[in-house]
Amino acid sequence: MQNYIDNAVEQFRNLLTEQIERQKKMESESGATDFSKLSKIVIGICGGDGIGPIISAQSNRLLNFLLKEEIASGKVELKTIEGLTIENRIAKNKAIPDDVLEQIKSCNVILKAPTTTLKGGTLESANVAMRRELDLYANVRPVCVPEENIDWTFFRENTEGEYVLGSRGVEIPDTLAFDFKVTTNAGTKRIARAAFEFARKNGKKNVAIVTKANIMKKTDGKFSEICHKIAEEYPEITVEEWYIDIMTANLVNTAIRNQFEVFLMPNLYGDIITDEAAQIQGGVGTAGSANIGDKYAMFEPIHGSAPRMIEQGIGEYANPTSIFKATEMMLNHIGFKKQADLLNKALKICTETEKKVVVTGDRDGATCKEFADYLMETIENL
Repeated sequence: MQNYIDNAVEQFRNLLTEQIERQKKMESESGATDFSKLSKIVIGICGGDGIGPIISAQSNRLLNFLLKEEIASGKVELKTIEGLTIENRIAKNKAIPDDVLEQIKSCNVILKAPTTTLKGGTLESANVAMRRELDLYANVRPVCVPEENIDWTFFRENTEGEYVLGSRGVEIPDTLAFDFKVTTNAGTKRIARAAFEFARKNGKKNVAIVTKANIMKKTDGKFSEICHKIAEEYPEITVEEWYIDIMTANLVNTAIRNQFEVFLMPNLYGDIITDEAAQIQGGVGTAGSANIGDKYAMFEPIHGSAPRMIEQGIGEYANPTSIFKATEMMLNHIGFKKQADLLNKALKICTETEKKVVVTGDRDGATCKEFADYLMETIENL
């Protein structure tokens, strides 16, 4: 038993040293990519697992359609990135194999379809690894339900919390297991500033900080304290703090939920509550997600790889709306606002007003390709 304890102490010492170095690195870095100054923007497209290659293929078609002139002129390059499959990751025993990561880092932005994460074991989530390797610290997820006056934007810290060391916990066989949660000053400051800057630039008047600081006193306590300190620089914005359990209830409380605008929270809580919010919007298949850093950005649907649909032979009936919304977010991020606005308008027509082609996720609905055809036809007629 003492041997296990000694090994655990040494492991924790190494993790602590590593995270202190990461904090120092964050403090020394500054400056975000200005996409308007790039002579060429390289968009990497990762097919992922399960339904991923199916919906990704339609996003590829959509981008070729929307950015036809930019691709022809050489301003934009679409690059298909192979190898981010669960089979390849298991074979290489790496969340992102080295050759795949090299391809990813050769791009400016990534449009990524869902990837499968194994339960248990030590193979890290590809998403977690990509967020860390590209330092994609801000996970931004918008949710909109116009008929209920709901317009929410969630800012989830993306590189810390329970996830950064999620595959590197300590276990003493037949006795106990520990996982670790990390909150750094630098990491919290930058996600807080991202949320408040977004609120200021978009005329939002309310930011809700969501923690469990009454229980997680060190980590969530630090997150709360720093967020409130940053908030002092934005006196025009009302700041509230809610515990995560109460906020999950607030989102289903129709009497008050439309009062919220911007949410700011640590990693795990953001992962959970944004799925709840997406369900209110119409399901996880309807929501896109941005993972933004200073140098790179990655955009993806928030749902998983839906292995059951593949097993049942109905993968082609997967709903591509979420990855199309991620595509819209990506276009906005890299400066193609006209194309993003066209896509946004067409998506609203196709999913909210006309609804001539409806995807249900089963054989009684349209296929992913049929919906993409309908969407592009709608854009063409705008």
